[in-house]
Amino acid sequence: MNLVKYIIIGFIFGVVLTKAEAVSWYRIYEMFQFQSFHMYGIIMTAIATGLISIQFIKRRKWKDLNGNLFYIQDKEKGNVRYWIGGTIFGLGWAMVGACPGPIFILLGSGFLSVGLILIGALLGTFLYGVIKDKLPH
Repeated sequence: MNLVKYIIIGFIFGVVLTKAEAVSWYRIYEMFQFQSFHMYGIIMTAIATGLISIQFIKRRKWKDLNGNLFYIQDKEKGNVRYWIGGTIFGLGWAMVGACPGPIFILLGSGFLSVGLILIGALLGTFLYGVIKDKLPH
C-alpha cells in the first residue's frame, strides 16, 4: 500500500514534465544550443524550489512520518569531483537528449527506443559501482 502513493506521485511528476515539454528532445537540443530559455527556466525553478524547501525543513525542524527529525548533511565546499561528475552527466544528457527521470517518462509514453538509453544508463551506473573504490572521493 505504501508504494501506491509513490506511484501516484511519480505519475503526476511524469505528466507535469511531459506537459512542460521537459522530456522533449527538441527542447533539450535548444537548451544545449543556447537557443531557448525554456529548459533553463524549468531548471532554475527546480533549484529555487529545492533551496527554499530544504531551508524550510531545516529551520522548522520537520519530522518524517516515523517522528524522526530530518537530517540533511551539508555538502562539501566546491570540489573538483562535482565539476567532473556534472560534466560527464551533462555530456551524456546532451548526447542522448534525456536525463534519468525522462527516460522512464519517455518509455511510459511509448518511445521504446529509449530502452537502449536506459540500458546504457544502467551499464554506466554498474560500471561506476565497479570502479568507485578506485576513484578519488
